[in-house]
Formats: sequence, structure tokens, C-alpha cells
Amino acid sequence: MFKKILIANRGEIAVRIVKACRELKITSAAIYSEADKNSLHVRAADEAYLIGPSPASESYLNVDKILTTAKEIGADAVHPGYGFLSENGDFIQKVEDAGIAFIGPSPEAVHLMGEKTSARKLMAENNVPIVPGTTKPLESAEEALKLAEDIGYPIMLKASAGGGGKGMRRVYKPDELPGAQNESLKAFSSDEVYIEKYIEDPKHIEVQILADKHGNYIHLFERECSVQRRHQKVIEESPSIAVDDKTRQAITTAAIDAAKACNYYNAGTIEFLMDKHKNFYFLEMNTRLQVEHPVTEMITGVDLVKEQIKIAAGEKLSIKQEDLKINGHAIECRVYAEDVDNNFAPSTGKIIMHKLPSGPGIRVDRGIDLLSDVSVYYDPMLAKVVAHGANREEAIARIKRALGEYKILGVITNIHAFRWVLEQKSFLDGTFDINFVDKEFMPLLPNKWKSVGAEHYEKVVTILSAILKAKENKLKAVKLECTSKNIWDKQKYE
Repeated sequence: MFKKILIANRGEIAVRIVKACRELKITSAAIYSEADKNSLHVRAADEAYLIGPSPASESYLNVDKILTTAKEIGADAVHPGYGFLSENGDFIQKVEDAGIAFIGPSPEAVHLMGEKTSARKLMAENNVPIVPGTTKPLESAEEALKLAEDIGYPIMLKASAGGGGKGMRRVYKPDELPGAQNESLKAFSSDEVYIEKYIEDPKHIEVQILADKHGNYIHLFERECSVQRRHQKVIEESPSIAVDDKTRQAITTAAIDAAKACNYYNAGTIEFLMDKHKNFYFLEMNTRLQVEHPVTEMITGVDLVKEQIKIAAGEKLSIKQEDLKINGHAIECRVYAEDVDNNFAPSTGKIIMHKLPSGPGIRVDRGIDLLSDVSVYYDPMLAKVVAHGANREEAIARIKRALGEYKILGVITNIHAFRWVLEQKSFLDGTFDINFVDKEFMPLLPNKWKSVGAEHYEKVVTILSAILKAKENKLKAVKLECTSKNIWDKQKYE
């Protein structure tokens, strides 16, 4: 087993990895940027090292600095979390070339599944259902027009190097095609685009898999991820109310086949679109830990991060497929610092109140605490609130309670929007699809979802800011100089 793991990430996922390391008696080493010097993940880790200035390109994406730090501190493994460098095959190769273990898949698997056209081709060759479309990049606008005509409108244009909802454009008629093709390429250096049939009103269903380096594969059932804004998930649950036993058997089998096709190992997620008739189609594979992994952990009792670490250390899977069963239901809400009324614009500031929810079945994975700074430099996700119940109804009741208890002041959050979603008929009966937010929520904006007492918000923030400024000055007075391990005098701090 590893002795020290460098965590090449920040925020809640870095804190989550620290917890797994602690249980495995592994030293955790955080990296941080100038903007994150007082962040929760820095204080949570056993060791913490300044990696560079605030922009991600100069810190969390600085491959050379990360590798140099890993070598200097004697780390024998790197955990990338999600985002940043987690799906960068070149980074993985450099980590391995440096004689350091990468906690994730091989660089070959990442390259293969990260390039959308080659992934589709591989899935088609291995009998994994794919959406009708091209398995190679388009060569010309003329070819795009002909293929779109053959497949039938509407279609979806996708940048081959895209992901996370970026580089995707829906096209309903021929004269929209050239402009959409140009838009799809704007965010990426690659000029490759492929075309797919647009599946109308589908559900987004994904399957969590684990595989070791000894050829053992298991799935941990499916997750429902259809509540999205701008193609980004905001509410996830497991299992899916729309997946029956027959479909579950078929879709999990297809996920295992997909993983085997690229000789995959470690944690991975195969994403599918599922239509109203329960036909499902391969969408993509995320070759990393997912943001929404807690709902799977809650219904299976499997610690996915610890399994990741053990697999990377060469151990065999500690569980078998027959040992796994679905235990109840879990729902996760991603709490973002964003102004829902203002088209989900990011919100920045200092956290001046932070009251966590608690009680039976509630878990909060967070990257913030009192006085945390929410900057412009990084993703605005603050925390994930997860509820587990004996069934879906109890899980919904518990997460509604938890969201009502969760108090965050200093930035605007989307908590009040979640509470609205959880009351809607289409959500409660499971008939919602990936267009739910666009169809049912967006038409009600602007100025419909101010939280209760919003007219007093500015006044409350001003008063609390003044109080907490005085407390912050007192904290600074008792804070000791950080050692190389960034240890505070906890008694004085408290």
C-alpha cells in the first residue's frame, strides 16, 4: 500500500480523498494555489504545498510543478480527483514515467475513450448500443449535410474533444448546420466534429463500474442524472426510478462490455441516453471518479475512493458482483454559488454563515467552511448534499429537510431552486428528462425564485460581515505560523 498520496485537486473532492487516505493510514499531501491558501482541503490534509498563482493554468493544471512537488515530497501515488488533469492521458503517462502510481486508469484507456469518435467505433465493434451517427470525424460541410439527411433531423453536432456539455450543438434544419459546426469547435484545439441522431426527451442514465488490474470487473448499478442545466448535472440519484430489472440487467451488462473493450481498470462511469421505450445508447465514458459517486456509495456501502486506491496499489477487488445489492435510495444535490435568477451566473464572496444540515441519512461533502473565499478562478460548486432513505419517498423527504436546514450566507446559492424541483410532479413521478430545467424551470425566470426573506438579504449580509470581520481579526491573532504540514493550534482556534 502507498505511504503518501499527492492529491492533484482542490475543494470537496480533495477533502473526500483525504478522508479515504486517513482510513487507509496513508499520508495525504494537498496542493493549493494562492487563492486557496486558507481553504478547507489545505487544513484537512496531513501536508500541504503551494503549487502556484491562482489561475488553474498556473497551479492545478501545471503538470511540471505537480510532478516536481510529488517527487520532492516523496509521494508514491497521485490522485487526480475529477476535472483538471483527471482525464489527461499525457499527464497520466508523465506520472507513470516518473515512477509514481496514478490512481486511475491507464493513459491508453483515457486516450481511447476521451476521443469520442474512436470510442463510438470501439463500442459498435463490441456490441454496445450507440446512437445512430458517424464513427469517424466529418471531412466536410457537404458530408455533414448528406449524413444529417440520411440520419434525419434533429441531429447533434459534437466536437470530438468535447465533454461536460461543451462543444455540443443541436441542429433542426440544414441551414443551421454550418454555423453550429463552427460553434462546436470554438472551445477546442481539435477541428474534429462528429454527428449523432438527436434523441428527443431522453433520460441520462449512467453505470458505475470498478475493475482491477487482474481482469475482474463489477458494476455498482445505475444513477439517474437527468436534472441538468447547460448539460451539467445538478441532481443525481440511485437507483433510477425509470430503470426496471430487465433494463438494469441489459444496461449494466453493456457497461461492463464497454469497460472490457478498452481494457479498463480502476473506477469509471459509462453514460447512456435512454428513450421513452427504454432503448439505451452509449454516450461516453468518464475515465475518473464522478462528482455524483456518493449516491452509489450510499446504496451499496462501497467506498469508491478507497477501492480506487487499492486497485492502483495492485490489489484485487475486495467485493464480487454477487455481494452487491441495492440498499434503499439516495439523492444528491450539487450546491453551487450561482444566481439562478441571473441565468445561473457564478456568485463570488466570503462565506459569512455556514450551518450544516444533519440527521438520519444525511451526508454533506463540502469544500467550504466559515470565512472561506469563493473566487472567480474555479468551479462554483460549494458542496454536495446527499440523502439516503429506505425508499425514494424517504430519500426525497430527507433531502428536502436537509436543504431547509442548510444555511449559507455570503454568496448566492441554488438551494432554493432545488426545493422547487423536489416539489414538481414530473420529478416526483419520475417522468422528467434531460430537458426538465429548460422546459419547466427556465420559463419561470427571472425573479421567481428569490428565497424567503430575500428583501432583507443585503441588510443581513452587511451586519454579519461586520461581526465576522471582527472574529476574523481575532482568529488571525491566535493563528500560529503554519508548519510544512500546515498545522494550527486547534485549542486556540476553537
